[in-house]
Amino acid sequence: MTTPPSPAAPLVELDEVSKYYGNIRALEGVSLEVGAGRISCVLGDNGAGKSTLIKIIAGLHRHDAGTFRIEGEEVTLANPRDALDRGIATVYQDLAVVPLMPVWRNFFLGSEPTKGTGLLKRLDVALMRDTTRKALLGMGIDLRDVDQPIGTLSGGERQCVAIARAVHFGAKVLVLDEPTAALGVKQSGVVLKYVAAARDQGLGVVLITHNPHHAYLVGDRFVLLKRGAMAGSHTKDSVTLDELTRQMAGGTELEDLRHELERPSAT
Repeated sequence: MTTPPSPAAPLVELDEVSKYYGNIRALEGVSLEVGAGRISCVLGDNGAGKSTLIKIIAGLHRHDAGTFRIEGEEVTLANPRDALDRGIATVYQDLAVVPLMPVWRNFFLGSEPTKGTGLLKRLDVALMRDTTRKALLGMGIDLRDVDQPIGTLSGGERQCVAIARAVHFGAKVLVLDEPTAALGVKQSGVVLKYVAAARDQGLGVVLITHNPHHAYLVGDRFVLLKRGAMAGSHTKDSVTLDELTRQMAGGTELEDLRHELERPSAT
């Protein structure tokens, strides 16, 4: 008989997870824990393995070794729909939106409610407009007009709509792929505010980023990746921003480079 998972089990837990493409190691021995109402940040430069980790959590790729658990149950996700059905929503950096469609239509894209039957069946536009407006306000997002094309919103506003959409459709875990990468300081702050709002609603958040300053503002746990392997794992009370930044920047490798680049002293 299977023992039911503990109520305190993490929403998502990866234990020594690895992924290989032939002889190429994309990930090896990576562990990550995502709790309800907590933000776990995954940091690393390009090529560190962040994208592969996202794809495993989102159900795009299957892991080759290690253990992947959702609410204490060991799983191997078959596809992204499997992940969504288990409450894992992923918001990618490029955002899957249709720029010329209004905000409310993008909010319900692929999940449009209808009314009427047979030949009279049609989209319930009034319900979608009203629900979108209320869902955004519930996250503290006050858009001027949900009828405006989503392409007219700023990058930060579009990210916030995507976060609110995931919350509305019942996500338990929200995976965010570099949500502040292409944004300025002000818009990055707006996005981080709504990341924190999702956390405060009880979601577990995985924040993928290369920016330690953004991670440290909202994160509870930090995992550093380098060339597909873990380069560090810390809770917020066990690491300072300076130390996190130093590890992210290469630590001793950066110090060695500094010595190499120093001008020789004049004789």
